[in-house]
Amino acid sequence: MNDTTRVEWREWGQDAFDEASEADTPVLLSLTATWCDHCHEMDAETYAEPRIAANINDSFVPVRVDVDRHPRVRDRYNMGGFPSTVFLAPTGEVLTGAGYLGPDGMRQVLDSVRTMWQTKGSGAARVPRPLREDNPPAGELTAEIERGMLGHLTDTYDEVAGGWGQSPKFPLPDALEFALKRDREMALRSYDAVSANLLDEYDGGFYRFATERDWSGLQREKLLDSNGALVRAFANAYLVTGKDEYREPAERAVEYLTTTLWNDEADAFANSQAPGEDDAHSLDATDRAAAAEPPVDDGVLAGPNALAIEGLLTYSAYTDDERARRYAERALETLRADLLADGVVVHGLETDDDEPTPLLANQARALAALTTAASTLETDVLEDATAVADATIDRLHDEDSFLDGPAAGVGLCDRPLRPLDSNVAFADASLELAALTGEDRYRERARETLEAFAGANERFGVQIARYATAVSRLLEGPLAIRLAAEPGSDLHRAALRMADHEKVVVPDADDLEAGTARVERGDRISDGAETPGELSERVQTVLD
Repeated sequence: MNDTTRVEWREWGQDAFDEASEADTPVLLSLTATWCDHCHEMDAETYAEPRIAANINDSFVPVRVDVDRHPRVRDRYNMGGFPSTVFLAPTGEVLTGAGYLGPDGMRQVLDSVRTMWQTKGSGAARVPRPLREDNPPAGELTAEIERGMLGHLTDTYDEVAGGWGQSPKFPLPDALEFALKRDREMALRSYDAVSANLLDEYDGGFYRFATERDWSGLQREKLLDSNGALVRAFANAYLVTGKDEYREPAERAVEYLTTTLWNDEADAFANSQAPGEDDAHSLDATDRAAAAEPPVDDGVLAGPNALAIEGLLTYSAYTDDERARRYAERALETLRADLLADGVVVHGLETDDDEPTPLLANQARALAALTTAASTLETDVLEDATAVADATIDRLHDEDSFLDGPAAGVGLCDRPLRPLDSNVAFADASLELAALTGEDRYRERARETLEAFAGANERFGVQIARYATAVSRLLEGPLAIRLAAEPGSDLHRAALRMADHEKVVVPDADDLEAGTARVERGDRISDGAETPGELSERVQTVLD
């Protein structure tokens, strides 16, 4: 990232802010990512310009942050995309910020910030609004939340191009899965748009997003986390429809993850792949095979790996795909052995903290991966799952919801932040854990968390569709299929393939007669079933 820049970058940490305080100069914070093409362009065109670099080095303390390695910094200072160029007071408050800046734009901003600092000093700095409004508005959980989200999806649905909203167009896997159960036609047309436009037909895997309403202007970076989530989403569409047109995109993404993004040395998945040259994607297959491979960020991060594990295990459960299961098992072993410490998820293999810092997003994603593994592979992982849940509650729970991490650190990291998406992900995974363990305390914690945000639910965008999914599962009770049978048995495989992707399958249940299964939803409990055919009938009886 820094090969072409002349700026004397410091690392994020107390030393940089101390230096700025002693010199009474602002901090220039550059938020970048290894996969970010515009970040590389800004290095080559702006930060490499000698006079600009000298200006920055003389009048500011420049700090470079990789957003994947420092998600708490990203979430507090992101200016709407990457690169983000943020000017800070030595105390960490924001003076001003922008995205990509070319040489002329940077010169103007540097002069403006210097003048601002000389005339107003730290008085010009502000704390961003999300960090000033600590407690979200609580409310009651009702069925209207699910109906309201469906209405929002319907209102923003693009009848022409598929997907939701105008531009940019993101794949939105949580919205796809929410709609799949509630408006299948709208969902499948959006699945079709994602696979037709974002799937790399040559190398497999999904591109990150498109800048235009018609899905043109592809941003061709490929990230592990979005690909893992889309494998799960397309696997669930295959479960519901039985159509190969939804299985095949998932299969191509699985191939991509287990080849290009597989870090064999770490026995886990690499973080991302950069876009490569723009013209390489327009070449025919022969020429593309000869083109240089876009660089891969080999870093192994816990949260994205957890999403990939969940996606691959879901796909394998519906297809018996041996490759997906095998690689998921290997990454799961790395997650459990090297990225868990007494229930705290270590951010990445390269993290060298003696005392790992729990981050809510990592905790939630790891919990979801472990509960999926307990449903599909082996129930022994529930010990780790409960350890993760308990550590999250013990370390991050505050009032009725969860903080993104400990309210401590450099800059604005000491300010509490309650990210809605990660709170929802943890609540949803807690519902799974409650069904798998029979521990109602996890269900009640999920309820409390969802209630903490319910007062604002009408303002939630389609990217938070999972909130409505979790509320629905909580109010109605998730469809639970309990089996006195081992994972991998015919009855277990049949349970996994019952066409409700929001169900929970509980193998090795010890309160049933061996070789039987039972279906539950809330207070509705079926008779026992001994065969896959009987089980299908029992599911239908409970749902009717």
